Amino acid sequence: MSTLDTARTAETAGTTRTAETAETTGTTRTASAADTGARDGAAAEISGARERIDALDARIIALVRERMAVSARVQQARLGSGGRRVSLSREMEILAHYRDELGRPGTALAMTLLELSRGRA
Repeated sequence: MSTLDTARTAETAGTTRTAETAETTGTTRTASAADTGARDGAAAEISGARERIDALDARIIALVRERMAVSARVQQARLGSGGRRVSLSREMEILAHYRDELGRPGTALAMTLLELSRGRA
């Protein structure tokens, strides 16, 4: 079941509610100030931005899965040629690239991506 097919739980105004994205239900609903935590008329803007974030998250997850598959092919080729499953020098390049582009949090993100992409030993 994909992320968009499942309901997500959001904490709002001290209560828990279950919300579905418009893509999942095929419908749209107007967000209230309580749903968004907004104090003024920004509820519609926040709701629209959240929908965009949800769509971006779905794309990011798909890209991470694609990265994992490509990495598995690289690892198979490396092992098939007598090499090691992981290239530490390559991982250091990736860590540096993410750090340079995104700062210190980029290093943590890269570490997570590398861990996901290494597969099982």
